[in-house]
Amino acid sequence: MEFLDREISRSARYHRPLALMMFDLDKFKLINDELGHLGGDYTLRELAAVVRGGIRKEELFARYGGEEFAVVLPETTSENAVVVAERVRSMVQDHEFQYEGKQFHITVSVGVTGTAGESQMTPLELLRFADEKLYQAKSAGRNRVAH
Repeated sequence: MEFLDREISRSARYHRPLALMMFDLDKFKLINDELGHLGGDYTLRELAAVVRGGIRKEELFARYGGEEFAVVLPETTSENAVVVAERVRSMVQDHEFQYEGKQFHITVSVGVTGTAGESQMTPLELLRFADEKLYQAKSAGRNRVAH
């Protein structure tokens, strides 16, 4: 939240773009049910490793709660954030996870929003907008990006 607050302030002060992606694992309960909570934990850690490979070092990637994650994208327009989100979604979909001899694939749904710094926005507002987009992606069938 500190990072997001600082980047929103910088975006507003200098009229620079800032984007936020929120995503979560589709049907994560099934993974926990089939592999147990240790398998679910492994899946979250492996997912984090995959996602880190698709974002820049100056972007913040954080677990937001449960199986939900956020990526703060400074100096990134909403349109460019959609490209990043599609890349991350595709990387996750194509990655082969393996736990205790079981191979499986997962998907994520992603919500993207942003600001060009034209107005002061709070971190909670930006998170709420991204979360709304995330639920649009889930409602539209999962394994997709909504913006």
